[in-house]
Amino acid sequence: MTAANPATGMARPPAPPRRWSNTRILGHVLMALWIISGVSLVFYLGSNIASPFVDKYWFNYVKGFIVTLQIVGVSLLIGALLSVPIAAARASSWKIFSAPAYGYVYFFRGTPLLAQTFLIYYGAGTFRPELEAVGLWTFFREAWYCVVFAFSLNTAAYQAEILRGAILNVPKGQWEGAAALGISKPVAFFKIILPQALMVALRPYGNEIILMIKGSAIASIVTIYDLMGETRRAYSRSYDFQAYIWAAVAYLMIVETLRRVWDKIEARLTRHLKR
Repeated sequence: MTAANPATGMARPPAPPRRWSNTRILGHVLMALWIISGVSLVFYLGSNIASPFVDKYWFNYVKGFIVTLQIVGVSLLIGALLSVPIAAARASSWKIFSAPAYGYVYFFRGTPLLAQTFLIYYGAGTFRPELEAVGLWTFFREAWYCVVFAFSLNTAAYQAEILRGAILNVPKGQWEGAAALGISKPVAFFKIILPQALMVALRPYGNEIILMIKGSAIASIVTIYDLMGETRRAYSRSYDFQAYIWAAVAYLMIVETLRRVWDKIEARLTRHLKR
């Protein structure tokens, strides 16, 4: 049914039929190929779920899955704690605070996570006598701690920039209103500005968590048997390519579950903003 034009009262003419252009045909062909590929993948996984490979290595995948969640969870928590003072220093008008914070963020956002992990894991051995003298060698000789340390520093830089942008997005009138009420700047920041900034930063924070989950596969290169580490070990022993297919499915499940949970959290926290 076509709606009437309010000016003339006449029915709007129907839209002309869409032509089958080359672009439209190509789009339908690509979509059909994606559907066929998806169905084929589901059929392949379903037919191999009781295969000897799955029966032998599924428990290793579960252990690697747990290790991945531990690394990402601890790194994100430490990074979140570090990001608050870094973001505050970045937003400060005092160069003594903003300059070091800028250098920190510039370095960890401008260099690959793999290089940062190697720098900490392999580079710490160069300073073994000094680290032993201060009692830190027991920390840096363990690959798990080095990975968590590198990941925490990396995500802290990204989270600090996310938080700084969200803080700058809060209207300056909030600061002025707090000052007019006699509220000190630290109290205004933590009680008024920061909660509003976190609302703005919810979606970028979700993206950072997803990127950290996918980037955590780097840990397998430094002898950590996370999900990707167990996948590499399973493939080196079986030479069965489905090892990587199951790993991809596992990562996809993690990301999709997190995305849906984060959407629910965001909808819950911002329900008062919807009309």
